[in-house]
Amino acid sequence: MSEAQDDDVQEFAASLTRMKERTDRSYGQLARRLNMNTSTLHRYCAGDAVPLDFAPVERFAALCGATPQERLELHRLWILAVAARQRSRTAAAEATGTAGTPPEPAGEPVQDPVSPEPAGEPALDPVSPEPPHRPWFRRRRFLVSAAVATALLATLGSLSALPDDDRRPGASDSVEAADPPRATRPGTPRPKSTKSPSPSPKTSSSPSAGASKKSSPKPGERTEEPSKGPGQQRPPAGVPLTWSADSHVWQAGCGHDYVIARSPRQVPPPPAPQDAETWAGTQNAVHGRQTLVEVSVQGRTSTAVVLEALRVRVVGRSAPGRGSSYAMDNGCGGALTPRYFDVDLDKDRPIARPADGNDSGVTIPAMRLPYRVSAEDPEVLLIDARTKGCDCSWYLELDWSSQGRTGTVRIDDHGRPFRTTGIDGLPRYSYDTSARKWVPYS
Repeated sequence: MSEAQDDDVQEFAASLTRMKERTDRSYGQLARRLNMNTSTLHRYCAGDAVPLDFAPVERFAALCGATPQERLELHRLWILAVAARQRSRTAAAEATGTAGTPPEPAGEPVQDPVSPEPAGEPALDPVSPEPPHRPWFRRRRFLVSAAVATALLATLGSLSALPDDDRRPGASDSVEAADPPRATRPGTPRPKSTKSPSPSPKTSSSPSAGASKKSSPKPGERTEEPSKGPGQQRPPAGVPLTWSADSHVWQAGCGHDYVIARSPRQVPPPPAPQDAETWAGTQNAVHGRQTLVEVSVQGRTSTAVVLEALRVRVVGRSAPGRGSSYAMDNGCGGALTPRYFDVDLDKDRPIARPADGNDSGVTIPAMRLPYRVSAEDPEVLLIDARTKGCDCSWYLELDWSSQGRTGTVRIDDHGRPFRTTGIDGLPRYSYDTSARKWVPYS
C-alpha cells in the first residue's frame, strides 16, 4: 500500500478512535451494543481493517453521539479508505500473479506422466509412475509437504526428550522501559502515567509466611500468590495486565479547581483541558476539593484477567494548605455523567464505592467488581475523590486474579501519591476572558 493510501486508512481509523474516546465505554461494551466481535471493532479503530459496508460504521457513530456533520465526514473518509484498500489488493495481485494459475516454466511438460523429475529433485516413486495429469507445481507441493512433515516429526521427537521441569530462573516477561521525563512547557501535550509493575513475584519462603496478612505494596511493586495445587503446572511469571492513569480529568470536561500559592497576577490563564497536567506542574498546583482519576486497564494477552477489588490507601493527612483556589470555569455542566467510584477522603478509612452515571436522564449502571479485562477488551475506571477538611496524599490498590494467580498493583501519580486539598476558607478566583485577568469568583 502506498503512503497516500495508507494515510486514507489511518485517517478513517483515527476518526473512529476519536469518537470512541468521547464515550466512557470500552471496546467490548461498544462491540456488544453493535453485535460485532471486540477484536473486529479494535481492528477498525487501529487501521488494521476497513469495513466493506458503511452500516456498522453508521451504528458506531450513532452510539458515540456523532453529529450529522461528523457522520457525513466519516462517510467520506470511509469511501477513501475502502478505495485505498481495494487499490492495494489489486496491485498486490498483479505483482504476485495470483489472478490465474501459476506460470509454467519453459521446457517442462505439464501432462506427461512419464517425464523424468527435474534435475536435483529425487523421484517420489521410482517403481510406480506418477498419476497422469498431475501438474509440476502439485508434485513440488507434495515434496515440500513431505519435507515439512519430516522436520516437524524430528522436532517433536527432540522436544519429547527434554525434561518437563526444565525452567531457568529469570525466564519471565521483560519489564517495560521507565517513563520518559515529562515536558514542563505550557502547551505541551500531557503524558499519561503508564506503569508496568515488576514481573518478579513476591512470594514467601515458608508456608507460615503465606498465612500472614497482606501488606501494602511499595511504589512499582505488586504482590502475587501463585497456585499451589498438586501436579499443577507453574503459571507464567509476570503481571498479566497493564494500566495508565490520568489525574487531571475535569468535571464534565470543564470544571476543576487548583490551589496555587501565588497571587492572581502571577497565575497564567486557564489551559485547555488536554494541557492541564503541564499547566499545573509549572504552577506547583494541587487539586482543590476534588481529584478525578481516569485509570485505563487491560490485559497483556487475550487471557481474561479478573479485577477483584479497588481499595484506597491514604498515606498523608494534614490541614488544607495555604494559597488561593483558581477555578478553571465559571460554571459549566453536561448531560452525561459517567459511572464512577466515589471516594470520601475525609473518612478515616475511605472506601471506593461504585456509583451510577446518568445520560440525559437515563441511568448508567455502576461498574461493580469483579470485572474481566483482556488485551481485546480494556476497561476505564473513573475515581472521584473529594475532601473538605484535609490535605490528603493517597493512592489506589487494584487486586487481580488470572489462571490461578492473584496479585495487587499500586496505581499512583508517576510514582508519587495523588494529592487533594480542601478549599473552604481560601480565596477563590475565576478567569474573566473579556478583561483577561483573574477576578473573585462569583
